[in-house]
Amino acid sequence: MKLREYQAELIGRIRLAIMHGRKSIVSVLGCGGGKSVIQAEISRSATDKGNRVLFLVHRKELCEQITGTFSAQGVNMDLCSVSMVQTVSRRLEQIPEPKIIITDEAHHSTANTYKKIYSKFPAALRLGFTATPIRLNKGGLGEIYDELITSVSTQWLIENKYLSPYKYYSVKLADTSGLHIKAGDYKADEVAELMQNKEIYGETVKQWERLALNKKTIAYCASVEAAEETAEQFRQAGYTAASLSGNTPKERRARIMQDFRDSKLMILTNCELFGEGLDVPDCECTVLLRPTQSLTLYIQQSMRSMRYMQNKTAIIIDHVGNCYLHGLPDDDRKWSLEPKKKQENMVKIRECPNCFAVYSPKLDKCPYCGYAAVKEVQRKDKAVVEIDLVEMKRQDEIKNTKLADAVLETWAQVVEFQKLHKYKFAWCIRYAAMNDIPIPSKYNYMRKVIGV
Repeated sequence: MKLREYQAELIGRIRLAIMHGRKSIVSVLGCGGGKSVIQAEISRSATDKGNRVLFLVHRKELCEQITGTFSAQGVNMDLCSVSMVQTVSRRLEQIPEPKIIITDEAHHSTANTYKKIYSKFPAALRLGFTATPIRLNKGGLGEIYDELITSVSTQWLIENKYLSPYKYYSVKLADTSGLHIKAGDYKADEVAELMQNKEIYGETVKQWERLALNKKTIAYCASVEAAEETAEQFRQAGYTAASLSGNTPKERRARIMQDFRDSKLMILTNCELFGEGLDVPDCECTVLLRPTQSLTLYIQQSMRSMRYMQNKTAIIIDHVGNCYLHGLPDDDRKWSLEPKKKQENMVKIRECPNCFAVYSPKLDKCPYCGYAAVKEVQRKDKAVVEIDLVEMKRQDEIKNTKLADAVLETWAQVVEFQKLHKYKFAWCIRYAAMNDIPIPSKYNYMRKVIGV
């Protein structure tokens, strides 16, 4: 694949930084800018010189996708290992020493699993790539990297037709003001309860029909149960829909993803699964049903429908008001390796009371419907449709999933897997600690006893 001009320029700037003695560099390029092609070209150049490359990802489903890109770019895969960070951290003594360590989604790289690998190979050149070089609740990545290089902006990518333009709507269905924050983000159990207690599934379908009817859609939900319920409501309304989560067996997940790519499914709902690395260019709409304090998560999810296709305008439907905290996906942001400073002011943003579109306050009228803007708009929350929840049985699926095939990313998922497989509870502590999953503080005494 031929490099785009801005991609080649970024590689040149990385090489220049290396020539000036930098050994640890993080590069910033927006979602959809083609980071994998840049990474592949760097890896090809390295393996052509006989240098070994270790490429780290944090989700196993990305390994096959990235390996395909690297092979197509001519990377010598005998000298390049594309591996999950969790696997590498457990097998450090078996890993050949790399000349270069490339970290995908480098905002994760301050986690202990990554630092363990970096410490094992201190002489390796360290290159990281991300759209958002910040760690939730910790700020900049200066702990890991000594140089930050930014490439073209998301707005530039849209203007130059590397990303699709978008329309952003905020039809808020839940009040997040009462949620508590833990480890930098809203408490997962409170979020799940909020979204279920509001019984918002029917309204989600109604607003999708109004704003994005018959557009291929990915919906990000607050829990596994919410993802299943949302898909069920779409099915009851006559649309093809399926739900996925980290607990979905590998074979079923692959089948559903292929059906989505082949347009046999119109709606794909998920819980904490398709935030990073998913490549479905013809996805036209994203529905946000999971409030988050994480700018990284927000950017990854909201922009999932913006992969470029000719004549496509992406639709983003924000039911939880994430845009009021984080701004719009293509806002200009200043990045730094330094720890973040506390910000008291909310992002300035304007919402159209006529069509519920969200846009920059610099405009004097709505760019979507032409409604004249006013200085202050106080919008009453829309009424929520009352719908009986349908219980979805999924225990058998989890029970039949082998540990090697399971993707467990939250404490709740780990405990659920442990109970259904009848492991000892201490397994939860070990698994969570090894995979950098936050463990409730009430189990700190067990961590000390177990020694993790």
